[in-house]
Amino acid sequence: MPKHDSPHPPPPTAPATAPALTPAGAGRPGYRAVFRVREFRFVFVAHLFSLLGVVVSELALTVLVYDLTRSPLLSSLTFALGFLPYLLGGTLLAGLTDRLPPRRILVVCDLVCAACVAVMVVPTTPVAVLLALRCAIAVVSPVFNGTRMATLADVLGEGDLFVLGRSLLRIVSQSALLTGFAVGGVLLTVVPARGALAVTAGTFLVSALLLRLGTVRRPARAAVKAAASGLSGTWAVLRNRRVRALMLMFWVPPLFAVVPEALAAPYADEIGVSTAALGLLMCALPVGTIAGELLAGSFLGAAARSRIVLPLAVTGVLPYLLYAPEPGVALAVVALFLAGATGAYTLGLDAWFVAAVPEEQRGRAMTLMTAGMMTVQGVGMAGAGIAAEFAPVHTVVAGTGVVGTLCLLAAAAELRASGATEN
Repeated sequence: MPKHDSPHPPPPTAPATAPALTPAGAGRPGYRAVFRVREFRFVFVAHLFSLLGVVVSELALTVLVYDLTRSPLLSSLTFALGFLPYLLGGTLLAGLTDRLPPRRILVVCDLVCAACVAVMVVPTTPVAVLLALRCAIAVVSPVFNGTRMATLADVLGEGDLFVLGRSLLRIVSQSALLTGFAVGGVLLTVVPARGALAVTAGTFLVSALLLRLGTVRRPARAAVKAAASGLSGTWAVLRNRRVRALMLMFWVPPLFAVVPEALAAPYADEIGVSTAALGLLMCALPVGTIAGELLAGSFLGAAARSRIVLPLAVTGVLPYLLYAPEPGVALAVVALFLAGATGAYTLGLDAWFVAAVPEEQRGRAMTLMTAGMMTVQGVGMAGAGIAAEFAPVHTVVAGTGVVGTLCLLAAAAELRASGATEN
């Protein structure tokens, strides 16, 4: 994910933007309108390569660490390290996203990831260094993701095209959950783990090249002297009650939504089903999310997407109550699909968020938001595992439906009180 400014002159600074594609009186844009923006096409393809690199490298590194240590704990730790450093990078490095040119950040982050993976490929690299490099990738990831999200608002404008562009990137991310590990698994049958890591180093380099050549050079959003740094800059963003409330609505749903996925394998064992059934349980939530995003993005206008935010958000984990009677695979899949489909609320929430955040703080705010989302997912997975030590899995998931809904109602109340829903 990001680096250097080229000595060559920058490309023309007149990219196609949302207003050019959506003049007054024009019909509501759809996903195809987003792809008509040349710069977005480069961002989208770079996202595909970068995401492929992340998913395959996680799998390959897990296999490599297990081969070297034969330790299930250390092997599983490589996945946990993908979540834990997000909070560190998202808070301490978030200020860079507004103080440096966004294209430079994106390219440098991809190059950092490529370099980390390249060192993993070296046969003499110790396991401790492998895990440290995994942490380094996780530290720069929120900076990369936050900068890319803020850049989308520059590329597509702050209206419908931005919302649809964000939706497309999320759809790709969810699709990676369905196909990425399968691709990585196939790759690992052909080449050893270090060979697969070498391939992923190449995907990061391709992403960096696409972002360097295909995106416009833009100045930093905030002057260095005017931009607060470190934790003081983070607090400057969080002082805004509306922004805090919106971030809370981004963070609370995934905290609870990940519980059935984290416990899918124990639940499959609890009800005595095959690994094929486990695959269905793992796929149902992302499939539902993709379906919900596509329907909302294709058939609902901005006003309708805004109206469904709170109803869908507060009911997002209610389908988990279907786990209460310890259902079979079919009913559990239905519950997960429905829960995933409620994720369509994020389209309207994205529009509220970009409208609420001052432009000079946009990169930092979006970095904090994405870092928080990843961190709470790690917390949710850990909490689910702890709870399942003391109660049956189906009870834990059903309880999540109750507790999560109460927390979401509280978050929605704060959102209304902050006035953020008026955007």
